Order: sequence, then structure tokens, then C-alpha cells
Amino acid sequence: MDEDGPTVTTLLLGDPSCGKSTFLSRLSLGAANLSTPLTPHNTLPSLRDYDQPFIYNIRMYHRSYRFEFYDTASPENYTLLQPDFVILCYDINDRRSLNNVKDVWSEQTARLWLSRREEIPVMLLGLKRDLRVQKAGAIYPQEGHKIAQELRCDIYAECSATTGELMEEVFEDIARKAAKTTTPNGGLTQGGCNIM
Repeated sequence: MDEDGPTVTTLLLGDPSCGKSTFLSRLSLGAANLSTPLTPHNTLPSLRDYDQPFIYNIRMYHRSYRFEFYDTASPENYTLLQPDFVILCYDINDRRSLNNVKDVWSEQTARLWLSRREEIPVMLLGLKRDLRVQKAGAIYPQEGHKIAQELRCDIYAECSATTGELMEEVFEDIARKAAKTTTPNGGLTQGGCNIM
């Protein structure tokens, strides 16, 4: 089996405090701990922006992959990156963060990357799912999926990095889509957006 697999650059875009760093922190615990409840003795590690990219080596499809995740706070100006996969992130309890995905982040994605490489898959990811029950005016999956379709995203998903809810499923979707970017057909979904 191929030990030196491809590298896939994944860029997370979204407003500050929408949950991107907590999401990446949860991923850093490894696949076995994606949905493990947090306790005072089992907490999420602190990730430092200048440690980017956050690297995750995984094995799937009988092949190794190196996933390099960058956050918009990247010390290397994220606009200079050439991502293979873009994840647009928003806080499901903050309508402003979803509006910014539509008005700012998706526009930057189209202008900076999709205009040159239209085969780059894009995911819309709702974060902080655990807080939905605590706030009025939260964005529900139906609305998120509708926005994902309007933005022509390939995948829509939501999760909670704090509780681990749906983290395994989201990471599996990210890994599959990222791995497909290394194939001749690329990672674009044929015919619409998938919802988790």
C-alpha cells in the first residue's frame, strides 16, 4: 500500500468566534475521541494560530493522506493559499455569521479560488450545535441546507465540537470529500448538495 499519500490543503473560512478553532481542536484529539464527552480531566487542547497548518494524517481507501487545515487566522495570509477544499463555517446561533458566509466568505471563495479552479469543493458547516436549544433565532438544518444550495456548496453539515455531537460524521464527510480532490474527477459533487 502507498505510504506517501497526497497532501490535501483545507481552508476553514468564517467569522471570528464562530467555532473554527474549537472544531480544529476537537479534530486534534484523533478519530477515537471525536465524540468523547469532555470532562475537567479530558479537555480540548489549545491550538495556536502560528502552529498552522494543523496536520492530520489519516488512512482510508487503502491509502495514506495528509490533511493540512488552515484557519482564517493563519499567520500565512490565507488569501495566498491554494486550497484543495474550502469549508465555510458559521455559528448556528448567530445569524450575522451566516449572513457573512453569504456576503463575505463565499464571495472571497469565488473570487480568490473558484475563479481559477472551479473544481474545488465547498462545504457549509454549522458549528456550536449544542447551543441551539439555548438561544432563540438559531439557524436550523433546513435553513442551513437551503443556504448551502443557494451558495452551490457540495456538502452541508453541522456539529458541536464541545459535546462531540456529529463530529465523527462531519469528519468522515470532510475526509471523503478531501480524498476525492486527489482523484482525476476531483471532489465536486455531481448534481447538488448533500445534507447530513
